Amino acid sequence: MHAIPTFDTLLLQQTGAVLYMTLNRPAARNAMSVAMLADLVRALRWAESTAGKPNAVRVVVLRGSGGHFCAGADLKDMATARMQTMQNSAEDANGLNPIAQVNAAFGQMCVAFAQTTLALVMVLEGTVMGGGFGLACVADVALADTSANFKLPETSLGVVPAQIAPFLVERLGYSQAKRLAVTGGRLDAHAALQIGLVHVVAEGAALQAALDQVLADILACAPQALASTKALMDKARFAPPKEMVLQAAQVFATAAQSAEGLEGMTAFMQKRKPQWAPA
Repeated sequence: MHAIPTFDTLLLQQTGAVLYMTLNRPAARNAMSVAMLADLVRALRWAESTAGKPNAVRVVVLRGSGGHFCAGADLKDMATARMQTMQNSAEDANGLNPIAQVNAAFGQMCVAFAQTTLALVMVLEGTVMGGGFGLACVADVALADTSANFKLPETSLGVVPAQIAPFLVERLGYSQAKRLAVTGGRLDAHAALQIGLVHVVAEGAALQAALDQVLADILACAPQALASTKALMDKARFAPPKEMVLQAAQVFATAAQSAEGLEGMTAFMQKRKPQWAPA
């Protein structure tokens, strides 16, 4: 059994192959501070590093504490960055001033979660605002409690949903993403379901049952096949099908000849459940 790391802004708990990662700043409705951004990336990298080890993490479930998912960026950090910019115009190696550095750190965290080889499930409750809204867009499976209240307030505050814009367009399509961005969009859970932002809306025991079913379905899949499928689909978003034929064929052949492929086919023929080795 590997030791689960501890973080100031997150709670981590592992049950079998599932890592429950909880944003833990309830007094701030889990607004994302610079420290939380760093903790999220470190926690994800740790989960990924367990691949191939006993008790490896295969699924990350991300949610918030205190009845809220995430209220977006921590405005205290933004105010500090603004003061630093006013007092000192020094830029980092990428030519970014302190405000841009904070914004880029959020974008880098979203990219890390969007590109993880692990299955990523999010449980969305209460406030899902700004950056929290954008982070929700990278989930492989998004479950929403009926209390979930989605807000995209950036333009109404005189700023821009800069880092989350690509994820909004990817998840919702250009038309819906633009509509929400230019109207300071607000959605309840059922409206979020209607436009494809979330996949399930439930509450109480029904929400837990839905989460349990999603986890069971994911864990029935082969871990490396799941990771390869996510990577292939990520590339397929930007390529015409005819350009993917040879690459997809090679990915399929590699999977079919792997230990997972052999186990999956053998289990099917023997009418039993496959026994997947750690990813």
